Amino acid sequence: MKRGAFLLILIPALLMLLPAAAVRAAQEVAIPTLQIGIGATNEPGQVSIAIQVLLLLTVLALAPSILVLMTSFTRLVIVFHFLRQAVGTQTMPPNQVLVGLSLFLTFFIMYPVFERINNDAFQPYIAQTIGQDEAFTRALQPLREFMFKQTHEDDLAMFIGMAKVARPKTFADIPTHVLIPAFIISELKTAFQIGFLIYIPFLMLDMIVASVLLSMGMMMLPPVMISLPFKLILFVMADGWRLMVGSLMQSF
Repeated sequence: MKRGAFLLILIPALLMLLPAAAVRAAQEVAIPTLQIGIGATNEPGQVSIAIQVLLLLTVLALAPSILVLMTSFTRLVIVFHFLRQAVGTQTMPPNQVLVGLSLFLTFFIMYPVFERINNDAFQPYIAQTIGQDEAFTRALQPLREFMFKQTHEDDLAMFIGMAKVARPKTFADIPTHVLIPAFIISELKTAFQIGFLIYIPFLMLDMIVASVLLSMGMMMLPPVMISLPFKLILFVMADGWRLMVGSLMQSF
C-alpha cells in the first residue's frame, strides 16, 4: 500500500517536471536562425553586389522563357504537335515526349551558339579578364546572329516601325527589344507553314477513305477509324520521324 501510494505521488510530479526539462534542453541546443533585412552601409560595393545578385535571380527566373522563345524550341514543339494532330493519334506520343524531344533537339541546334557564348563571354568573365557589361554584350551577340537568320524581313520592319526607331543601316543598329518579338512572330509563322504542309498528305488520305466508305454506303462508320491504320503504315514506311527531324534541322 505504501509503495502504491508513493507511485501515485511520484508519477504526477514527474509529469509536471517533463515540460520544464524539455524547455531547458531546448535552451541548451543552439538552433541556427536566418535573418534577411535592409541595413545601412558606407561601402557602395556591397550595394552593387546585392543588386547584381538580385539581377541574377531575375535572369534565372526568366531562363525558361529565354530558352523557349529565343531558340529553336518554339518551331520544333509546334511542328511536332501539328504532326500528331495530322496523324490522328490524339495523345500519342504524349506531351512529355514531344517536349523532351524538342528540348534535346534545341540543345543540338543551339550548341554552336552556346559554345560561342561560353568561350567568348562566360569563360573570360570567370577569369576576370572582362567586365560584366562586356560579358553581357558578348553573350548576346551569338543569339542575335541566330535570331537574325530566322527572322523575316517584313516582321522585323513591322516592329521597327512600331518602335519608332531610326531606320537601321546594319543589323547592329537594330535594338534587341525589337529583334526578339520579330523573331518570335517569324518562328510562329514558319511553324504554321510547315504544319500546313504536313497536313496535306494525311488530309488526302482521309478524303480517299471517306469517299470509299460513302460509295459503299457505310455512312455510319467514322472514316478516322479506317484511315488511322493507313496513316500509321504510311508514316512508318516513309520513315517519317527521320524525315521530319532531318527537315526541321535543315530549316535552321
